Amino acid sequence: MSLQTKIIAETGVQPVIDPEEEIRKSIDFLKEYLYKNTFLKTFVLGISGGQDSSLAGRLTQMAMEEMRQETKNSDYHFIAVRLPYGTQADEEDAKRAIEFIQPDTQIEVDIKPAVDAQVAALRAVGMSISDFNKGNIKARQRMVAQYAIAGEFSGAVIGTDHAAENITGFFTKYGDGAADILPIFRLNKRQGKLLLQALGAPEELYVKVPTADLEEDKPLISDEAALGITYQEIDDYLEGKSISSKAQTIIENLWKKTQHKRHQPITLFDDYWK
Repeated sequence: MSLQTKIIAETGVQPVIDPEEEIRKSIDFLKEYLYKNTFLKTFVLGISGGQDSSLAGRLTQMAMEEMRQETKNSDYHFIAVRLPYGTQADEEDAKRAIEFIQPDTQIEVDIKPAVDAQVAALRAVGMSISDFNKGNIKARQRMVAQYAIAGEFSGAVIGTDHAAENITGFFTKYGDGAADILPIFRLNKRQGKLLLQALGAPEELYVKVPTADLEEDKPLISDEAALGITYQEIDDYLEGKSISSKAQTIIENLWKKTQHKRHQPITLFDDYWK
């Protein structure tokens, strides 16, 4: 089995999808999780204004609406959380995403005071915190806030990890990579766009250049610039298509380098080292 075949199998990407069918799969998946874990009544998700959180957010809201209808229990609700670091550069995109998602509840938590206090405390003991490191602290603080909210409302945290992000390890370990349930995991980037189109999302939400926007020295740097490869190449690879040897090498090296991000904490009983 080639590494490409192995990666495709692990991510579950299909070369061709029916967007309507995949929408239904995701909604049913979210509902099944709630039916199985009856103590949960809330889903929480941070909304950035990008494609992934817009898609996951809308699917989650639809799932909650169906849960209320099916169970006649009004306790089921979705909380969309805005988590800016001070003033967000693409704030209008975030507002547009919230308008599309139409969440039951919206909360905004400014993570800047917490992040700055953490960085100051580390620097006070002689640590040199790089801009890149601080970006990861931001991502982790956002997840701290989401789990705190979920803890208050008998909730679980939705993750936005998808196959094109997962394959490259383009997420912060225990930051945006931490979640309880991943409703869009099996989709690559272009497939996520197809679902948003089918859901009637504003075009701006899926044509926007993807960016994590964590580094202050590189504001709004695109994912593709950071990775050194395009999402088209990543998506083609995940769909089993042939791509340039250079692009394939970059993808497979990223997969190997970031394997630790896709694994639970290691014990003596794991086969991680084999």
